[in-house]
Amino acid sequence: QVQLVESGGGLVQAGGSLRLSCAASRRTFSNYAMGWFRQAPGKEREFVAAINWRGDNTYYPDSVKGRFTISRDNAKNTMSLQMNSLKPEDTAVYYCAAGRGTIYYTQARDYNYWGQGTQVTVSS
Repeated sequence: QVQLVESGGGLVQAGGSLRLSCAASRRTFSNYAMGWFRQAPGKEREFVAAINWRGDNTYYPDSVKGRFTISRDNAKNTMSLQMNSLKPEDTAVYYCAAGRGTIYYTQARDYNYWGQGTQVTVSS
């Protein structure tokens, strides 16, 4: 069992930055691929970023590529999402997720554990 706790959400103006963090409970954190997803009201959950177990391979959809950066610190059991040049359409609840395995995943169904989510609101 892996417990995930997100933090760092909040309200920011368009063009601003936020850094989300995800703390994992399990000491075998490095055995898991990690990812970020988001869900806006009335919309399906959307993939945002993924990182492999070692942290040397990442993947982003075009909607956030060049603006968001995912990273992880296996020694501290933490993962982060640096979000720059935020847009109103980035407004959503952001979730971190852990999936068994060493590669990264882009589909929600490949993740086994989820955090409770943190709200990000970008005002225009």
